[in-house]
Amino acid sequence: MSLLVVGLSHRSAPVSVLERASLSTDAQLKLLQDTVAAEPAAEAAVLATCNRIELYADVDKFHAGVAELSTLLAQHSGVGLEELTPYLYVHYEDRAVHHLFSVACGLDSMVVGEGQILGQLKDSLARAQELHTAGRLMNDLFQQGLRVGKRAHSETGIDRAGQSLVTFGLEQLAAGGDVQDWARGKKALVIGAGSMSSLAAATLARAGVAEIVVANRTFDRAERLAQILTEDGGTDVLARAVPMESVPAELTRADVAVSCTGATGLVLTAEAVATAVEGRTGAPVAFTEYEVRPLPPTSVGTEDGCPLDLTAVQQQPGFSVMGEAAVAGMDAATLEQHAAWVDNASVDRRTAGRRSPEADAELITALAATAATVGRIPERRRPEPVAAPVRPEPVLFLLDLAMPRDIDAAAHRLAGVRLVDIESLAEASADAPMATDVDQVRRIVSDEVAAFGAAQRAAHITPTVVALRSMAADVVANEIARLEGRLPGLDDKHRAEITQTVKRVVDKLLHAPTVRVKQLAAEPGGAGYADALRTLFDLDQEAVAAVSRAEDSTEKNAENRGPA
Repeated sequence: MSLLVVGLSHRSAPVSVLERASLSTDAQLKLLQDTVAAEPAAEAAVLATCNRIELYADVDKFHAGVAELSTLLAQHSGVGLEELTPYLYVHYEDRAVHHLFSVACGLDSMVVGEGQILGQLKDSLARAQELHTAGRLMNDLFQQGLRVGKRAHSETGIDRAGQSLVTFGLEQLAAGGDVQDWARGKKALVIGAGSMSSLAAATLARAGVAEIVVANRTFDRAERLAQILTEDGGTDVLARAVPMESVPAELTRADVAVSCTGATGLVLTAEAVATAVEGRTGAPVAFTEYEVRPLPPTSVGTEDGCPLDLTAVQQQPGFSVMGEAAVAGMDAATLEQHAAWVDNASVDRRTAGRRSPEADAELITALAATAATVGRIPERRRPEPVAAPVRPEPVLFLLDLAMPRDIDAAAHRLAGVRLVDIESLAEASADAPMATDVDQVRRIVSDEVAAFGAAQRAAHITPTVVALRSMAADVVANEIARLEGRLPGLDDKHRAEITQTVKRVVDKLLHAPTVRVKQLAAEPGGAGYADALRTLFDLDQEAVAAVSRAEDSTEKNAENRGPA
């Protein structure tokens, strides 16, 4: 096994890079075909979701494989290799298996524990099988990954460690409040009818929205989703389908809009959102910067830690903070402390007063001369704080779950709009608490990686063992044929007894070594036992390869029925 994965995700790359590197379905298909056509790769699979793009391949050379897979990702994503490289990660062999299993369990998801990745893994395997780019390794890996993910969700409470991306996004829109209280009675617009949009629609229905409007480029799919929500959703929500052309009008009516399409451009521009808000409020909407960054106070000499007590000297007759008298009687060490304090540097008060009187005199003279020239004490005054505009209560809530984004990020600066997108979800979930269930899932992943590696190593030696037993059977057949030539009068009963005896002897001689060699091969570092077996028994390499091809053909027929 020489499994290699090269990819980038929300953990390694900013959203802006992920957005540009996203692959359409056609691009994924072409990437798969080009990967298996490349020299180092024998089989391949692509896992592309809203927050990750990963290319898996069975390669015969590590360095050549990394170079080739990185180049192919850059070519098909449209992001230059030099720009993409700093964000790529590489996993090889057992580490690659560990990575996929972690992904399958939701440990590497933006929202830990989300289960949507299992469906995306299943789709990736099905796509590779349809293109015949998935061989034994890819099939074993992804099918086992699906089983590991299901085991993690059934045996642990990983679902409690995080919510689905949809639920987490709605919680962000509700600004920490109860989602059901926030959603109750609202009118929702869902743009798109794929798996994520369908999940969003179902989640909104369960949360208690009064109406859901589904818009999709293929109207039949929108209509089907609306029908499911109305008839099979188990809720009282009113659902209807509209064509994409109706989105601007429906946005004016909606309280909340969720968008997740496969569009390469924006579905909702900031101007379209502004128009919708104006249609609701009847007042023009302006773009405003609502980012509030607290600034330090501007007063000098009145803050904690300031070494100059100007309030005391200001009471002296004739004192002016803009004049030369401000520094009268102050030693150089105190002035230096003030300068360090203004620059937000550390101040070591233990050094105060350690300068020589001559040095003090020189510094004070220079400072006084400067003050006389410019008319004030040279100091760095801090900027006055700017009163930030108060954001009004939102009248339109937007949740963008698409990658690349469907909704213009500039909509965040519109009064009356609250926008949550993949980027803000990544920031919000970065410090999410990890449940104890996560540790259980990690142990499951480690155990499953070890078991998968053992199974792969054992499978690697199986063709050699089969070829050895086949060679032994040929030896028995040849010796029985020679015996018949030397004993032509041997009757059938005796011939059968002799044949059975010879076979039993051969089987007993081979049983313990072949069982033991399979056990040894399953252990770490056991890959060399197959070569040793071929060397010791002088097995024909082509015979071993023929067994492997026969096994692959049998497995492929079974795998074409679909992933587990």
